[in-house]
Amino acid sequence: MPELRRMLPSSHALFVFDAAARNGSFTAAAAELNVSQPAVSRMLRQFEQHLGVRLFDRTAGRAVLTEEGELLYQRVLDGFRSIESGLVEIEQRRKGTETITLSVSSAFTTHWLMPRIDKLQRQFPKIDLRFQLIPGSLRGAVENVDLGMRFRNRYDPAPHGALVMKEVMLPVCSSAYRDAESGDGGAGADTIIRLADTPADWAAQYPAFLTRRRGPTKTLSFSDYAVVVQAALLGQGIALGWLTVVSHWLLTGTLVPAAERLTTTARICELVHPPDRSVRPVVIEVRDWIIEQMHSEIAAIDRLYPALKLTESCW
Repeated sequence: MPELRRMLPSSHALFVFDAAARNGSFTAAAAELNVSQPAVSRMLRQFEQHLGVRLFDRTAGRAVLTEEGELLYQRVLDGFRSIESGLVEIEQRRKGTETITLSVSSAFTTHWLMPRIDKLQRQFPKIDLRFQLIPGSLRGAVENVDLGMRFRNRYDPAPHGALVMKEVMLPVCSSAYRDAESGDGGAGADTIIRLADTPADWAAQYPAFLTRRRGPTKTLSFSDYAVVVQAALLGQGIALGWLTVVSHWLLTGTLVPAAERLTTTARICELVHPPDRSVRPVVIEVRDWIIEQMHSEIAAIDRLYPALKLTESCW
C-alpha cells in the first residue's frame, strides 16, 4: 500500500479516472462528480504526468482510453467492485443479513436451484444470494465469490472442495417426445440437443434410445446449457442430462430417461471455496444444505428408476 500511495498523485485521481473512462467524456465525468470540466481535465492531466503515460486520447469531445488506460481501468474497476462488495457486506451484517456469492452454471441455477429457492430462503432467512453465472461448461478459477461449483478429476488434489457427487450423465427428454410415434403428427427422427463445447458424438455411445423415432438424427447446438435443458423440457429432442442439473425434472417426471444406462467419467462435482478467503460458518451451512438436497433427490430418483442404479453410480 505505501507503494500504491507513491504511484498516485491522490486517491481522488482514481475516482475521476473511473468516471471519465466509464462515461467516455470529461464533461459527463464532471457532471457525475459535480465538479467543473476543467477540474476533471486538470486532474487527469496531472495523473498522466505523474505516471508518465497518456491514459486518454482526446478527440472531438470524446475521451478514448489508450492501451495503458484500458489496462489501468480494468484493474481499477475490479478494485472498486471488490471494495463496494465489502462495504455492502458490512452494511448487511450491521442489519443482520449476510451475502453469499455463488459461482455456478446458469443451468444449475435455472433448473436445480430456482425450483427450490423458496425452500432455501426459508431455511436461511437472513441470507442474500448473489450469482456469478457461467453459461457453458463449468470451468475457471473460483475467485471473488464465497462458493463455486466445479468439476475436477477425482485423482487431482483439491483441499478446498466438498464432494457433491461424481459426474454422472443420462440422456433425457420429455415424456411426450419419448412416446411420440415416428410419423405420428409429424414426429420424425430423433433430435440430439447438445452443449456446443462438449463432444458432438455423445449420442453414438447409446446404440438405442427409448423413443419410437427412426431415421438419421438431427442436431440442435447451444452455448448455454440452461437452454439445452429447456429445449428438452419443451419436447424438442434428447439432451445429455447432467444429474447435478436435471435431477429436479427427473423427480417430477417432467423429464424422463431416454436410455437405460448412465454415462460416468473420472470427474467429480465439488463445491469449492477460494483458497484466499476465509470460509464463514453460514457459507458452510449453505454448502451442506445444497449437498444434502442433492443426495436426497438422487435417492428419490433411484427409487423411481432402480434399474439405473443412481445411488451406486453417484458416490
